[in-house]
Amino acid sequence: MNSPEWTVGQVAERFDLPTNVLRHWETVGLLTPERDSADRRRYRRDDVVKVAVIQRSKAAGMSLDQIRTLMDSEARGRHELLEAHIADLDRRMDEVRRSKEMAEHAFSCREHDVTACPGFRKHVEDLLTDF
Repeated sequence: MNSPEWTVGQVAERFDLPTNVLRHWETVGLLTPERDSADRRRYRRDDVVKVAVIQRSKAAGMSLDQIRTLMDSEARGRHELLEAHIADLDRRMDEVRRSKEMAEHAFSCREHDVTACPGFRKHVEDLLTDF
């Protein structure tokens, strides 16, 4: 039984990407789809999984170089890169949590100018310690 195959256009459409992005990822070594007898790209399940990993990693702030290292089990510094990325994600998640709390306070605040509200200001006090 042959595994399913998809064209570059089908994969691009599924992931809502321009086809040139998939071609670029191939050029920089992140993807290696097989070619058919007419030299057209044929993506298999493993290729599609890589596209999903790249897309999710980019959404999390990783560069293509970092993603290449992530997907290379033999890459030197892979674990260090992942540790740094996890620390960065933790920091960013904390910032998003703080921003959400600030927005929730602003949503319920009765002050016309929320920046004048003492309850709102507490959400940015850590950034104002030197002022």
